[in-house]
Amino acid sequence: MEKRLYSAIVLCNPLLDHICHVGDQFLDTIQATAGTMNLVDHSRFDEIQNQLGNYYVLPGGSGANTARGIAWLSGSREVSPAVYFGAVGNDGVGKHYEERLIEAGVVSKVSFKDSETGVSLVAVTPDSQRTMFTFLGACQLMSQKDFDFSLIADTSIFHSTGYMWDTKNQCELIQRAAVTSHSSGTLVSFDIADPFAAQRYGKDFLAWIPEHVNILFGNRDEFELLFGMHSSDEHIIAQASSSADIVVMKVGAKGAYVACDGEIMLSPGMPADVVDTTGAGDSFAAGFLYGLLHGRSPLECAGIGNRLAGAIVEVDGCDYGKLKPIEL
Repeated sequence: MEKRLYSAIVLCNPLLDHICHVGDQFLDTIQATAGTMNLVDHSRFDEIQNQLGNYYVLPGGSGANTARGIAWLSGSREVSPAVYFGAVGNDGVGKHYEERLIEAGVVSKVSFKDSETGVSLVAVTPDSQRTMFTFLGACQLMSQKDFDFSLIADTSIFHSTGYMWDTKNQCELIQRAAVTSHSSGTLVSFDIADPFAAQRYGKDFLAWIPEHVNILFGNRDEFELLFGMHSSDEHIIAQASSSADIVVMKVGAKGAYVACDGEIMLSPGMPADVVDTTGAGDSFAAGFLYGLLHGRSPLECAGIGNRLAGAIVEVDGCDYGKLKPIEL
């Protein structure tokens, strides 16, 4: 791939993750479904947080995890910097978020709003599954006037997620950025990111993705919901394969299917002692895009994605600082 000033522009919701281990009964107590992302208001967030014990914080949100992953991998074999766009509050939390992004090696283009910074409570149950309770806060205020479209021409990949459909202004922003990317020869990468996003916006995604997305990521549950199929992995990826130039379906410990140029391939997952699945899909996307930036084949890219995802689930949170170098 042609090297440009920036490796990727990532557009997503910046959230300061509060990560805590809980018992199985905790989700029953608050009537939550395991493994889901739940949008809550700030009072509900505080109510749930007050029932927790110790927790720690990391700069999160799906896209930020991916941008930090690209930056971390660049420490082994360099790629151009990744740029991150999103809206945070003009408060101490927002400033802390930006500082942590910059420390991770990401070029911050966050916008500061007169609102509270978005936060996500990540409850990790004994089976290592994560369930999220997210207050979007300032995230929802991100709009076209906060985004520098001129940077797209200097960038190899534009990456975003299904979470951006939660507000009209964010949805319009990602759609314009995708059009600008195509006119600039910049690849468009899109991660469905959550089963609820597939449920809420499935029809919109199916109308938009084939015309605008080059690289599509999702897990089996998201693809099953999006394409309305209750079938085998092979049938689901075959159905999805015509949606984008490269279609990647993650299937947990089994690995990931890759559909490209009429061929469907399986990249096996990596053995892992799972501690916390937070950020596994985001890390996979980081590894895959990093591989593309170095000119690797889609199957090789999936291998890098599997290795990074397999490493990140062995630590608490999406904390790349706790990882040892992986094979690239």
